[in-house]
Amino acid sequence: MKTIVNSAQMKAVDDYTVEKVGIPAIVLMERAALSVIDEMKKHGVTKEKILAVCGIGNNGADGVAAARILYLQSYTVAILLVGDEDKASPLLKQQLLIARNLGISIYNNIAITEYTIIIDAIFGIGLSRNISGIYKEIIEEINAGSHTVYSVDIPSGLSADTAKPMDIAIKADYTITFGLNKIGLILYPGCEYAGNVIVEEIGFPEIAVNQVNSPYFSYDTNDLNKLPKRLNYSNKGTFGKVLVIAGSVNISGACYFSAKAAYRAGSGLVKVMTAEENRIIIQSQLPEALLYTYKSDNWDDCTEEQILKEIEWAKVIVIGPGIGMSNTSGRLLDLVLEHAKVPVILDADGINLLSEKVNSMHNDNSRIENIVSILPKQTILTPHLKELSVLLDMPLDTIINNLLGIADICTCKNDLITVLKDARTIVANKKERYINISGNNGMSTGGSGDVLTGIIAAFIAQGLEAKEAAKLGVYTHGLAGDKARELKGSYCLIASDIIDALAQVLNNND
Repeated sequence: MKTIVNSAQMKAVDDYTVEKVGIPAIVLMERAALSVIDEMKKHGVTKEKILAVCGIGNNGADGVAAARILYLQSYTVAILLVGDEDKASPLLKQQLLIARNLGISIYNNIAITEYTIIIDAIFGIGLSRNISGIYKEIIEEINAGSHTVYSVDIPSGLSADTAKPMDIAIKADYTITFGLNKIGLILYPGCEYAGNVIVEEIGFPEIAVNQVNSPYFSYDTNDLNKLPKRLNYSNKGTFGKVLVIAGSVNISGACYFSAKAAYRAGSGLVKVMTAEENRIIIQSQLPEALLYTYKSDNWDDCTEEQILKEIEWAKVIVIGPGIGMSNTSGRLLDLVLEHAKVPVILDADGINLLSEKVNSMHNDNSRIENIVSILPKQTILTPHLKELSVLLDMPLDTIINNLLGIADICTCKNDLITVLKDARTIVANKKERYINISGNNGMSTGGSGDVLTGIIAAFIAQGLEAKEAAKLGVYTHGLAGDKARELKGSYCLIASDIIDALAQVLNNND
C-alpha cells in the first residue's frame, strides 16, 4: 500500500521531519537534488545542454542544487532564475550563493530553445494561485519547445490537490516527486502533465508520515498478498457462492461476463439468475454456471418464493448488469434489498433503478441519507460517473471536477462502499479513499464493468471483507487489463480479454 497526500499533508510531513525529528531542510534538499540527477542519468542524459529553470521558493532551491551537482560532475548546465531574487526563500539564497561561488552561470533572461534538457523547478506543491506574467510566458515557451523536461516534485503550475493546472502548467516528460505521491500527480488531468512519475525516498521518517494519517492510498503488486488463500483441503463450497442477477431479453452479455469473471477470480460456485430468453446462451457459453431463469412477462408467487431461496443461497449477490428498467427488474431489486443478509454489489441498471426509488421518496432527509436507508449493510455501489450523476441528482460536471469531494459525500455517516468508476477509479468507504492506478484506456469497452463486478463478488465469496474486496477487485481488474493490452493492444482489447488475463495476474500469486 502506498500513501498518497495533498499539499497540506506533505507540508506537515516536511515540517515534522525538520522541526520535530531534527533533520535539516538543506539535507533533505540535497537528497532531493541527487534523486533528480540519478533519474536523469537513468534516461541517458550525458552531453546535452541543461537548463534549470528555477522560481524563488524552495522548489527553485531544489533546482539550483541539482544544477550545482551536475556542474560539479562536468555537465553543461546553466540556471534561469524566474522572479525577484530579493523575495527569494532563505534556502534559495543559500543555494544561489553556493552556485555563484562555483562560477555557475545564472541568468534572468535566456534563450530557452538553446537547451535540450529542462529541469523544471519554478513552482512546487504549495502553489495556490493562477499563473500569470513572466511565469506564464516561461511555461508557454517550455511547453512549445522540443526539450526533455524533468519536473522537480510536481510540474510547475499543477495543483497538488486537484490535479488541475492553475491556468497553465508544465507538460513534463518525467516528474521526480519526493517522499510520497501526490493527488495531483495521480488524478486526471494531472497525471498527463506529469508524464512518468517517480517517487523518490529522500529521508522522511515513518513517524512523520504517520502524523498526517492520510486517507488516500493506492496499491502495488505487493498488495496481491491480500488475495484469499486457496486451501488444499477444500471443495467448491469452500470458495463461496456468487449469485449474479443480471441480463434481460436480448441482453445476455452482462450476466455472462460477470459470472465468468467470478469463476475466473476463484469463486467455487456461480449461479446466474436471468430472463428465460437467455437460458440457451448461458448454458452453451458458460456451462459451469448454475442457472435460474424467470419469465419476465409472467411474474407470480412461485417465482418470488424461488427467488427468495436463491437470495438465501448466496454468500454475495450481484444485481444490475444488463437487467433493464422493467417492472420485473424493479421487483427483483426490491426483493434483494429487503431480504439480502450478505453483501450486495449494485451495478448498472441496478443503480438506475435505485435512483428511481430515491426519486419517489418525499421526506426531509438528504439524498444520500435516503439512498443509504434503502440499502443493506455492506452494499457496494459501482457507478460510472453518469450513473452517479443521476443517483445523486447532481450535474455531471460537478462530479468530474470534484471527484474526491463527491467520494466524501457518498460515504459520510454511513457504511456504504462506493466504487466511482473513472479513468482513475476511487473506492471510498467511511475512512478510506483508495485511488486506483492500474488499468488503461483499452478497458473502455463494453462489458468491462461487468467483469469488475464478478471479480469483486468472487473475492467476497472467498472471505474478504466487502471494502477490501472492492479495492483489491478494482486493482486486480486493472492489472488484468494491463496484461490484456500487452497481448492485444489498446485498440483491440475487449472484455473477454480481461477475463482471460486474470489467470496471469492471479496465478502469479498462487
